[in-house]
Amino acid sequence: MSIQIFIIVYFVLVFVTLYKLFEKAGEVAWKALVPGYNFVIWSKIVGRQGWWAALLLIPIVNIFIYFGLCIDMVRSFGKYTFKDSALAVIYAPIPFYLLGKNKDAKYLGPTLKIEKEYAQKIAEAKEKDEKYKVKKLEANNPYTKSVGREWAEAIIFAVFAAAFIRMFLIEAYVIPTSSMEGSLLVGDFLFVSKANYGIRTPKTVLQFPLIHNTIPLLGGESYLKKPNVKMRRLKSMEKIDNNEPVVFNYPEGDSVYVTEGRTFSIYDIRRNNASVARFEKEYGLRVRPIDKKDHYIKRCIAIPGDKFEIKDRQVYINDKVAENPTNLQYRYNVTSNGIAFNKKKLDEWGISNEDINGGQQPLNPQRNMLVLNQEQFEKIEAMGGDIKIEHIKNSPMPRNLFPHDPANFPDWTVDDYGPITIPAAGATVNLSPANIALYKRIIEVYEGPNTVNVKDGKIHINGTEASTYTFKQDYYWMMGDNRHNSEDSRFWGFVPADHVVGKPLFIWFSTKDGSMFKGIRWSRIFSGANKM
Repeated sequence: MSIQIFIIVYFVLVFVTLYKLFEKAGEVAWKALVPGYNFVIWSKIVGRQGWWAALLLIPIVNIFIYFGLCIDMVRSFGKYTFKDSALAVIYAPIPFYLLGKNKDAKYLGPTLKIEKEYAQKIAEAKEKDEKYKVKKLEANNPYTKSVGREWAEAIIFAVFAAAFIRMFLIEAYVIPTSSMEGSLLVGDFLFVSKANYGIRTPKTVLQFPLIHNTIPLLGGESYLKKPNVKMRRLKSMEKIDNNEPVVFNYPEGDSVYVTEGRTFSIYDIRRNNASVARFEKEYGLRVRPIDKKDHYIKRCIAIPGDKFEIKDRQVYINDKVAENPTNLQYRYNVTSNGIAFNKKKLDEWGISNEDINGGQQPLNPQRNMLVLNQEQFEKIEAMGGDIKIEHIKNSPMPRNLFPHDPANFPDWTVDDYGPITIPAAGATVNLSPANIALYKRIIEVYEGPNTVNVKDGKIHINGTEASTYTFKQDYYWMMGDNRHNSEDSRFWGFVPADHVVGKPLFIWFSTKDGSMFKGIRWSRIFSGANKM
């Protein structure tokens, strides 16, 4: 709320300080106090057409238009230095007030028109070969900028523009893990559209430009938690469909430990009985807002309202067999007593080091654990001899699998899971001690802050007994194509709609196993990122 008050106060001060500037520019002063109309007059004062103010209605573009008007306004009063322009951008009410208060500050005319006329004089003098006049005009040219200033303004504008494009329109991502193999590979660089599912306005206001949440080399957080604003989503171009890859903020990423190898949520640590105190001492807990949680990319298996279930590895949506991705992968034990495994062949078939024994051990001559898609499975099977391929059966993991309730969900595995219905905005669910684990985090965190307790066999929300709950937003179920090597919704549950970041567009670069030294995957460059 504090940032909204800041913005309101800021523009009130801008309009009030424009009052004297309008008067000095020969306009009726009260026009400065009329929101909308004042921007039309402002545009004319600096040398723009009145319709230029309409560009302020276009999201993102309006930011650049507004700051341009601020700079042109002080220039129209003879303030041409870098410091003057910078102050106009940083906090316009200050230079506007000083100009209005200064009796000697005079309106010189629309700066854009004057600058154009001055440039024309120089051009005419050069055309007539009037060297002395050219020299005099150039020496007295108030619009001339030093090389240093030209570079500084160019760099600042480039960073500013890139930061806003990245924040609102398109961002580049790299695939760091094999959870989406073989659709998206480790080392694939993607462009992701933030407009397709609706542009999110940032919650975090002050942040280091072009960096998500951790400063490279230094390791600290790249933003300030305050001030912050309520996050909103603009109108979307399309809805999320079943089986679409989606980039989103890691739902459990609000409280994390950033280690040398990876990031762990505090919930990971607690569920695995690891020492929270040790992690706290060595790494320190980082509490992050929604827009600064780590980015994940998975396939949206189920959308709001879907009934989701896995039976013997096969996904069912609304009791029907779901379409499987072409390169769906599982983990297998592969043994042979007679044929040694050929590493070169495995490379040719797209079986990476990370797919062999979890990336922890080199290829064994007789026995290996391999991650394979159906095509790779058939190629290894066709090697003949005494090759034996066995699907690895996963045991129940009620503590590690969502909803982390061994008493009520004891038998679920990554291959046999559910059924579970994905919450939809406006839908109402009956609550009981038997199912509250499914919805507790939604109520407490994603749609909170609230408190949920079970007392005498009854559910209490914020101290009041509740037998039902109506969801405030949509939720999604995300899973990786590498089904046995993907931390996804089976482990941390639903993905709230406000955590959705964007839609992958295409792969613009790709390195083998994420390393330039291992080579470039030329065939993947400019290929689509929405493969099935």
